[in-house]
Amino acid sequence: MTAPRSSTLPRRGFLAGTAASLVLLASASRAGGTTPTQAGLESSLTCQCGCGLTVHSCNHLNCGSSIPLKKEISEQIALGGTEEEILSNFQAKYGEKILSAPTTTGFNLAAWTMPFVGIGLGAAAIGWVLVRWRRGAASRVEPSVATEPRGGDPGSRDRIEAALRDWDARS
Repeated sequence: MTAPRSSTLPRRGFLAGTAASLVLLASASRAGGTTPTQAGLESSLTCQCGCGLTVHSCNHLNCGSSIPLKKEISEQIALGGTEEEILSNFQAKYGEKILSAPTTTGFNLAAWTMPFVGIGLGAAAIGWVLVRWRRGAASRVEPSVATEPRGGDPGSRDRIEAALRDWDARS
């Protein structure tokens, strides 16, 4: 029995550590709601003043929307709500327009998937066009000067070469 090569040992350790980290992250995310932060929740909600920014980044002084929303977020955090509960409360109160990112359910799933589908279809179309162009160019290749002319006259090549030598001699 031979010992494993030394270069595979660090790689195995790295892969095992990565797998363990992924399992821990997956179990932590399923173990209930995440601990909410004020800035995280403010970034997840859209300001309703019409600026188009998140509550966290709204730069209007004395904004009639972001200031009350920030207060409401801090109150719900103080009551012990999870991030998912607080976001769903805001969604129930203001509608889906309050969320800064579309949900991944129903028709909104198209907002997440269509850009990637479009990029994939565009890449496939470009590849198809390039293959067609290459095939077309390969079928239209003209015979080179070194081959016999299409007429099949074997003496025509000798006459062409003699004319070229004569031309070079005069030049």
